Amino acid sequence: MSATPLPVLDDRPQVSSWRLIATLAGSGALAGLLLVLTFQYTYPTVQAHRGEVLRGAIAEVLQAPAKADTLFLVGDALVATLPATADPEKTERVWRAYDAKGAVVGYGIRASEAGFADQIAVIFGYDATSKKLLGMKVLSHKETPGLGDKIVKPTFMAQFTGLLAPLVGVKDGAKGPSNVAMITGATISSRTIIREINNAVARWTPLIERYERTTAAARGQNR
Repeated sequence: MSATPLPVLDDRPQVSSWRLIATLAGSGALAGLLLVLTFQYTYPTVQAHRGEVLRGAIAEVLQAPAKADTLFLVGDALVATLPATADPEKTERVWRAYDAKGAVVGYGIRASEAGFADQIAVIFGYDATSKKLLGMKVLSHKETPGLGDKIVKPTFMAQFTGLLAPLVGVKDGAKGPSNVAMITGATISSRTIIREINNAVARWTPLIERYERTTAAARGQNR
């Protein structure tokens, strides 16, 4: 007759489920706090870097102007001074550039629309008088490596300089005052940039022209 096995006794201390939940919650809260503190610590540095990159891009697409002022879109008008009640983070803006003699040479305008994978953000220089682009630069994108990411190649971006708006995308490389040669295999990305520039020009040109008229009238009254 075989002996009945004795029950195995677990002498480990029992931890209540509430204590486990409290421990997990505390760990999660600590991790969240560390993330918040890290973000707050690095945010000024990140913002300073973004500002530096943006200033470089503005200078590039406006062909190294002597000076550039920021204009803010408040309501349906451009203003040189942001109202105290406005949120700087949510206020759209453009940059008005001047040559060494103080003459306006163009405007820097940002635009962003959905491409093949995600938003494609660009900045371009624009002369509202001649309706010509002064330059274009891709600020950010997440297009397909090896295909869509060719939009950042200098040869693609350089062709925008001097083109007459609105732009026209072409596949055969045909020359024209408004023609942009699209990238083979990345026509969606190419079309996105063309479309967002055209949309931005259509939107901002009346605002820019109104600001220039208002500024010219104010100068005339002050003479």
